[in-house]
Amino acid sequence: MKGSHVVDALALPLDHHPLPEELAITTDATTGSTPLAGLPGFVGGVWEHSAGASIDTEQDEVFVVIAGRGRILLDDGSVLELQPGTVGVLRAGEQTRWEIDEPLRKVWLTPA
Repeated sequence: MKGSHVVDALALPLDHHPLPEELAITTDATTGSTPLAGLPGFVGGVWEHSAGASIDTEQDEVFVVIAGRGRILLDDGSVLELQPGTVGVLRAGEQTRWEIDEPLRKVWLTPA
C-alpha cells in the first residue's frame, strides 16, 4: 500500500505459529504478525502473542497495545505492565520475558 491510508489493526487476520523451542517458556504459546506499510527509514506491523510466556532479545521499538493484557519482565528487574492503550519502548539487546494473560495484540514501529 502506498500513500495515505488506514488499517483496522484489530480486525487484521494473523496466522499464528508455535514459537521456536528456545523462545517458548509455555509450550502452547504462539505468535502471529503482518507487516504494515511504513514510513521511509521505518518498518512496522501488527503482532500478537497468545496467552502464555516466552523470551526474546529485543530491537529498538515503539509499540502500542491495542488488545489483551500481560507484562514484560526486563533483565534489570523492571516490569512493564501491558493493557490496551499502553505505549512501550524497547531497546535493542534487552533480554525480555513476555508473560501474557490474555492474547495481546500490538502495533509496532522500529528503525529499518
